[in-house]
Formats: sequence, structure tokens, C-alpha cells
Amino acid sequence: MRIWNFWLNSLILSSQYHPPRFVELLMLTLAIAMLTISIILPDRPYIILGLSFVIGASTSILVREAISPNGHSHTALTQQRITQVIALLLLGISIYGFVDLIHTL
Repeated sequence: MRIWNFWLNSLILSSQYHPPRFVELLMLTLAIAMLTISIILPDRPYIILGLSFVIGASTSILVREAISPNGHSHTALTQQRITQVIALLLLGISIYGFVDLIHTL
């Protein structure tokens, strides 16, 4: 019971102090779940929903990183660049997945 209480308190604190990151994490977690389900049950709604979650989360990450000042230290700028590159990679893969789905219809 203590472990569940700890995780619940951590989840509540995370959602209060960093709401955009919490929503992005939730969307990416749901995307992983939907894409995993689409491998097991190859129905189109699961893969479309999973790719939509990835596109939404990566777009949110790019917007948040573009408008939020992270400081001017070398570490902060490097971390921001890595986050932006990963978000662009996820966005590109998701758009490619949608294009591939449209071609298979």
C-alpha cells in the first residue's frame, strides 16, 4: 500500500509542477500502449491512435522547448537540442507511418 501511495503522490506532484511534461509523458505512454496493442491485434484504429498520440506529444515538446527559456549554460542548451532532435525524429516517424497507412488503403 505504501508503494502505491508513493507513486500516487509522485504523479500528483509531477502533474502540479510540470503540467505540459506530464501531459506529454501521458500521451507517449498511451502511444506506446496503443502501438503495442496494434502489434498484437493488427487493427487500424490502434495504430492510428498511437501515431496521433506521438504526433501530439512531439509537437507539444517542440513548442514547449521553443518558448521556454532553459538558461544559457552549455548543459541546458545541449539537453534542449537533444530533446528537440528526438521530438523531430518521433514526428517524422509518425508522419511516415501515416503516409504508409494511407498508401496501404
